[in-house]
Amino acid sequence: MRRLPPVSVLPPRVPAALATALLAALPALAASAQDIAPAPTSAAACVGLETDAQRLACYDAVHGYTPAATRQADAVAVEAQRLAEAERAAARSATLPADAGLADRARARTGELFRRDDLYRDEIANAGRGSLLDSRWELAKDSKLGAFQLRAYKPVYLLPAFWTSNVNEAPHSPNPANTVTTPQVLDSAELKFQLSFKTKVAEDLFGDNGDVWIGYTQSSRWQAYNTEASRPFRETNYEPEAMLVFRNNYSLFGWKGRMTGLSLNHQSNGRSDPLSRSWNRVILSVGLDRENWALVLRPWYRIEEDVADDNNPDIEDYIGRGDAMLVYNRNGHELSLTARHSLRGGERSHGSVQLDWGFPINNMLRGRVQVFDGYGESLIDYNHKATYVGVGVSLLEWF
Repeated sequence: MRRLPPVSVLPPRVPAALATALLAALPALAASAQDIAPAPTSAAACVGLETDAQRLACYDAVHGYTPAATRQADAVAVEAQRLAEAERAAARSATLPADAGLADRARARTGELFRRDDLYRDEIANAGRGSLLDSRWELAKDSKLGAFQLRAYKPVYLLPAFWTSNVNEAPHSPNPANTVTTPQVLDSAELKFQLSFKTKVAEDLFGDNGDVWIGYTQSSRWQAYNTEASRPFRETNYEPEAMLVFRNNYSLFGWKGRMTGLSLNHQSNGRSDPLSRSWNRVILSVGLDRENWALVLRPWYRIEEDVADDNNPDIEDYIGRGDAMLVYNRNGHELSLTARHSLRGGERSHGSVQLDWGFPINNMLRGRVQVFDGYGESLIDYNHKATYVGVGVSLLEWF
């Protein structure tokens, strides 16, 4: 059967030479994108690093923040909290003279209490120093770098080989305005890359806790080998968000609760109908870790849209109403498993699983293997089920 010609809904065309240029630029990109400096031999080697983030990572490497050091910081914080609470109780039960006035009673119950709290504040605020989640979110007091320091967020990678078992040539939606009626000319093999960063815009909004971050993630799927359709970008997803993050320090089944976050998240593909897809969410994040492991749970609520303007009214039944990510990081290797589900039964039960493996190639570049199975690998494929396998390189990982 003769293949159909490209239709007008295809995205802009890209010169073939760009693929070669992008691959050739990887070493330079790695050098500039890494926020972790090469392993130093002494603290003096860290002084010349340009950014605060690089210097902090360098000093951490020199002074050896290990799981044992993190456990010690946790133990000190717990003991400091216990002592602070004991002194509060003692202050409340302190005996005052029978003729003590209201001002004397107020000073006894507040002034001394706040003064003693200061003695333990730093120890309590340094809980989790050096843990996996602390390394990315500056949770401990001594980890904070201040506002407007560019930091890594989600993994940054390039997968020159990204293959799917089921090409979505005719994306559809319950909204008739968002259903493609003429199949697109697409290959099963394409190129995928992702860029992601974040920066803190406000610090310690509530005493010594509560930071505001803004982040941005962009992932693209490029039909770089599709000469028949002039190598179009098939799908790009844009994801800005704002997050309020709090440090925690509690124990749960051997894990340490490190952070709680609340974020406002927008995700869209920037396309016109019928290919337009978008949604807005409020996301609750709960992060725990233990030595080389990290676990992040994220339930979310979709902000409702006008029915007539909703590109994807059933997106929650496919991409889901929450996800869970488990990460293992050791000896330069990082394995992450992410699962999403609609949290509904019957015909509305859908979800996905994604496995990523990052491994060292050299000091500045890492290999990456990605496997995805289920619904919603991208927004345009939110209700399309397929298996995807990608191989390439990483510039930054989760941790």
